Amino acid sequence: MEIHVADERAQLEARLDEQREQILGILADLDESEARERLVPSLTTPLGLVKHAVFVERVWFHSRVAGVPRAELGLPDSVDDSFVLTAEDTIETVSRSFVDACAHSRAVAADHDLDEQFSWRRGPVDLRYIYGHMIAEFARHAGHGDILVEQLKSQRT
Repeated sequence: MEIHVADERAQLEARLDEQREQILGILADLDESEARERLVPSLTTPLGLVKHAVFVERVWFHSRVAGVPRAELGLPDSVDDSFVLTAEDTIETVSRSFVDACAHSRAVAADHDLDEQFSWRRGPVDLRYIYGHMIAEFARHAGHGDILVEQLKSQRT
């Protein structure tokens, strides 16, 4: 959904939703084996990128904005651990987790003003900052995913 003229909040929400669609799209044309393939030295895989995006949604909206402790949400302590895949992680389960996390994040954010501030290790941030951070984070990871998918598709031939 493209919005070219709207208030600030509608613009931020639309841009974040565009990036969420890009994140989910990483897995669109992959099979389970491809989705788990490591093409770089890090833990980054297409499926791991989407699983990490679930983590990011939960950290920023479910924990920071909603105020639920990370431990209660079952979030790993390390960002690297958010890329680790288990046997239960499939394209379907991780995609569903991401869609559900995004829906919950939208509901959480709807109850807060853009100027409302939240604690962060670097100091207070407002909801406006969180939207901007999420847009940048997801755009960066969607780009990583595009490159991985391009590599995987080139291996098919």
